[in-house]
Amino acid sequence: MRKYLLMQLTAILLLAFSACSEKEQSIGNPVIDNPTVATAANFGDSVTFSANVSDNIPLSTLKAQLYYGDEKVSETVIRTKTNGIYSGKIFVPYYANVPNATATVKLVLQNINFTITNKEFDLPVTRPDYDFLTLVMEDKTEVKMLRTAQYQYKATAVLPQKFKAYIKTPVLNAQGNSLTFGWENSQIAIGSTSLIPFSNATAGTYDVTFNTLTCVASPFIKLMFNGTEMTMVDDNNYKVEMNLTKGQVIEVSGFPDYANWWIDPDYFTKGSDGKLTFLPESGKYRVTANFAYKFFIIERMNGTALSQLNTDGNAVYLIGWGVGKPSASARNINWDPSKGLCMAKVGTNKFQVTIKPCEMDGADFKFFYQKGWGGEFVTSNYTSYPSDLMTINATSGNFKPIKANFPDPTRDYVITLDLSGGNTAAVLTMVAK
Repeated sequence: MRKYLLMQLTAILLLAFSACSEKEQSIGNPVIDNPTVATAANFGDSVTFSANVSDNIPLSTLKAQLYYGDEKVSETVIRTKTNGIYSGKIFVPYYANVPNATATVKLVLQNINFTITNKEFDLPVTRPDYDFLTLVMEDKTEVKMLRTAQYQYKATAVLPQKFKAYIKTPVLNAQGNSLTFGWENSQIAIGSTSLIPFSNATAGTYDVTFNTLTCVASPFIKLMFNGTEMTMVDDNNYKVEMNLTKGQVIEVSGFPDYANWWIDPDYFTKGSDGKLTFLPESGKYRVTANFAYKFFIIERMNGTALSQLNTDGNAVYLIGWGVGKPSASARNINWDPSKGLCMAKVGTNKFQVTIKPCEMDGADFKFFYQKGWGGEFVTSNYTSYPSDLMTINATSGNFKPIKANFPDPTRDYVITLDLSGGNTAAVLTMVAK
């Protein structure tokens, strides 16, 4: 009996051992041997790593992960179909205003059953301090920016008042990369080659600077309107939205060649000191500085949207052909609603716009409730109009000048739309200025 019990116990132990062996074999045992990782790096480098990996079941991946503190900032994944030595590179991201520090590299080995092993390594990371940078201009010519202090660079050159370029770095060593600094979302962006819109007060010889720690560049003209800095819309347009008061004196600064800017007589008078006096009713307005044609586009607002006649009663828009501001020859509306002229509200239910109706070969225009297609004034909406100066289309409500009655095509005419009797009883007048 005793011999029989011993045989049973041995069988149980053998079965248990076999089960443990099968379990170990089923989950695997990934091993990382002789790993090598770079001992130091610059921000922006691609550092190498390698390891001899093995397991008793098929492997899946070897990952190299880079951490700044607790944040994973970079990862490289290598497929590991067989045991052996694998190597690769992992990018060390470059950020603004990040101090030199010690990062962590993790090598993570995984088999097909998701069993994982890992090893960690310290990686001291330093911000590179280059001998020079390069401005790459829009036409691909290059201007060298010399180091003037730690992380600070400057190029002095004869340049136009506005130009575009991106900035690139040299390659420092075998694991280094050439980094670029461009323009995204109205700010300097690391890794971009979109052109930065530099601008100076005047053309000529001036400095262009860049700091690789803060990623701050110069020059950018600072456009101030009534004490508020205007924001960039695109290369040729800057805007500000603010409340303006009838009779308010407004100071502007930072505008190159401001003495030659055209000032819209419906909205401003300009004093000998360059200051502007606001003429229409008080309210919220969007002021857009247009550098292509050197003038201010003024539009009435209702909260964050443009005003509309049928919502707040504060705006009427002129859209057509042969008219435009600062002139039709320079900026013809040409039935483009995005160029529609917002008439100045000069009194209760009264709107004004100043145009040259015969500057081009006649004109053809009408009035709309909004800056775009939709509500509009048709012939039946008018109780009177200057029939000695204008003809009106019987169905559309479009106005055309009677050219024979405009002997001087360069003369301004002030159009006033009086809606005191309502939108269906409009009175249109037209007076030479």
